[in-house]
Parts: sequence; C-alpha cells; structure tokens
Amino acid sequence: MSHRILLLGAPGAGKGTQSKKLAAEYGIEHVTTGDALRANKDMETEYGTPRSFMDAGELVPDPVVNEIVNAALKEADGFVLDGYPRNLSQAEYLSEITDLDAVIFLDVSEEELVGRLTGRRMDPETGEIYHVEFNWPEDEEIQERLVQREDDKEDTVRERLRVYRENTEPVIEHFRERGDLIEVDGEAAPDTVFERLTDVIEG
Repeated sequence: MSHRILLLGAPGAGKGTQSKKLAAEYGIEHVTTGDALRANKDMETEYGTPRSFMDAGELVPDPVVNEIVNAALKEADGFVLDGYPRNLSQAEYLSEITDLDAVIFLDVSEEELVGRLTGRRMDPETGEIYHVEFNWPEDEEIQERLVQREDDKEDTVRERLRVYRENTEPVIEHFRERGDLIEVDGEAAPDTVFERLTDVIEG
C-alpha cells in the first residue's frame, strides 16, 4: 500500500532526515518544495514560471508553489511531504487536492532546536555538515577547518524559529482542528523517532 504522509516540524526537528528514511522504508517519493520547484522551474502557470521568480531572487508566490506541488503529488505513487505547506492558505489548498493518510508533527522544544541548529558546523571544503554533539569528525584536520554558518548562529536561529512559528502554527492548528494531527516526540535519538513514526503510520 502506498502511503501519503505529511511531516511537519520546526527547522532542526529532523524532518529531512526522517522523511528520507520513511521514503526508503515505504518505497515512496520524498517531496520537498525546493526539489519540486527545481524539477519544474519552467512549468507554465498563470502567474509565470518558478524560474522567473527564482532568478530574480524573489519568493515564489503561493499559487505557483501550489501548482508545482500538486503536479509532483500527482506523479508520485505515495509520498512523504516535507517543507510544505508553510502557511494556512497552502494547508487549505493541500486539504482540497489530496487525502493524507497521516499528518505528523515532530514536537521538539525550542531549547532543543536551538542546541541542534547552533551546534552545526560545516566543512568548507566538502560541504559536509557535522555537529559538535552528535556527529563530530574524528579527523583532527577536518575538525580544525569546520566553520559555523551565519544561518546557524543563535540570533539567526531564534529569528528563524520565530518566523516559522508565526507562519506554521496556523498550519498545525488547521490539521489539529480537522482531527488529523498526530504529535510525535522528536527529542529522542533519530532511530527511536523513526520507530515512533512507523508505529504511527502502520498503527
């Protein structure tokens, strides 16, 4: 059976990691807004192509994103959706175009999110991401050249979380009011969280 799963959660909650694992586990598509936009950047919509906004460095408007996501979901035989919907109008649109089997919110406290995001370090030579606590390289040479990206500094992280909450809390409420939302504690080790997710999906 092909599953249609929506995974919600703040930056740092582990959506990307868990979505990839779920897609592999169930043989379904991992659909992210970014990938869908890149794959269809020349798709004509009545508002223009995504490329016209991306090239100008502008945010792609909701109606264009909606059409692109709709096209990606139609092509997929089962999917896990990650990073969409980002606001209430996208959530309402999604409820109109597909019946989801599971809407799961990865619940992680703000302090834990800040710790996860500010602890990230990037290797400027390879682009690999490490973490001071969970995934520190053994190679001293690599350790010495790791840098913290601007995006991962505490002030930026707290601002990103504030913007996320402002836009996405209404999305979580939308699914909660419909009685569709399942909350999963996302603060355990990734393998434990994955087990919780599969229990919910198969339950």
